[in-house]
Amino acid sequence: MKVVQFTIPVAKESTIVVQDNIIPHFYNHLHRHPEIQITWIKSGEGMLIAGNYMQRFKTGDIYIIGANQSHVFKSDEVYYDPEQNKSVHEISFFFDPAHLFQNILRLPEMGVIRKFVEGVHNGLQLPESSYEMVKKMMTEIMNSSDSLRISSFINLLQSFSTLKNLKPLSTNNNEQIISDVEGIRMDQIFQYVIGNYKNHITLSEIASIANLTPQAFCRYFKKHTDKTFVSFLNEVRVNEACKIVVSGKFDSFSDVSYQTGFDNVTNFNRVFKKTIGKSPREYHRDFFKKLL
Repeated sequence: MKVVQFTIPVAKESTIVVQDNIIPHFYNHLHRHPEIQITWIKSGEGMLIAGNYMQRFKTGDIYIIGANQSHVFKSDEVYYDPEQNKSVHEISFFFDPAHLFQNILRLPEMGVIRKFVEGVHNGLQLPESSYEMVKKMMTEIMNSSDSLRISSFINLLQSFSTLKNLKPLSTNNNEQIISDVEGIRMDQIFQYVIGNYKNHITLSEIASIANLTPQAFCRYFKKHTDKTFVSFLNEVRVNEACKIVVSGKFDSFSDVSYQTGFDNVTNFNRVFKKTIGKSPREYHRDFFKKLL
């Protein structure tokens, strides 16, 4: 299995591939495929990287991954511990937009849906307000077959095209032209950062993972992510800090800062607020207010 160009087992007689997987953890390498992917996280938590986008995902979230958009749903560490006996559950639909354009989407009545499909190359996260409706429609598609499955799927795409507050997953329009070799290198960088974010990572250290000089690495990373390496590393750390903060399992915010690789709590507070838009204390307060 190639790390970047991931092949979906598409049956020639099928327009839509439906996968209902209960597995220990999500596939944990950066990869891509020519099909658009619609994923409902029925259970599981972790970090999603899609193009130059990164944020935590949780049970109930629904995402649309663009065709050939490199991505990885990285499960939390606890899912890799066999003693925890945990698993994730995902339902994913895959469809080749080129196939649809050659057939169904060429019809004049499909104009709105065609425009929507053309606009998802950077991926989308659906708003929580749409989750129940979309889950019901995805379940209907799973329980249908043949022409009824196609009609139900077209109905789902029609619903997507009318949704408001869809959140783009990436702003990097050049990301899709990344070569397989570059994709493997980027995966190695991501894997190293995700596995070592708690430690101090020097520029020389991460550059050696990519077999580049520090100067060349900075240019390379910026080119493929539209971010500096320090910005990316801080996002990883802040995403992990968010997980700890909402769990409530910490003694102090200073404790959270050191658990996630920040050298002091002042820097942690500054970076957290810059990334999330609120301080760790405000984030903690607002999260638990929602639960009341």
